[in-house]
Amino acid sequence: MAWSGVTEEELKEKGTIHTEFGEDLSWQYLDYVRTHPLKWEVPTRVLYGQKDNLTSLETMQEFIDAHNAELTVMEDGEHWFHTEEQMRFLDEWIKNNS
Repeated sequence: MAWSGVTEEELKEKGTIHTEFGEDLSWQYLDYVRTHPLKWEVPTRVLYGQKDNLTSLETMQEFIDAHNAELTVMEDGEHWFHTEEQMRFLDEWIKNNS
């Protein structure tokens, strides 16, 4: 919401707001998430791209801490791993964590 300059009040009033990055913001979804908190009870490992422009490292770290998960950060990685280097890193990460 902050990335798109949308306030919570605007979203509640409009219901759905289309963004420039192709994802709709939805009041119904936000309300659902808030009223149905996550209960995460499975061992989890997360691969995070250092240059992720959708999820902050702070947000990811909060998830890791709250759910006793393991975090690996790929330097120069992005939210969507797609370059040859990123895909090689992902392949190795999967092999080493299976």
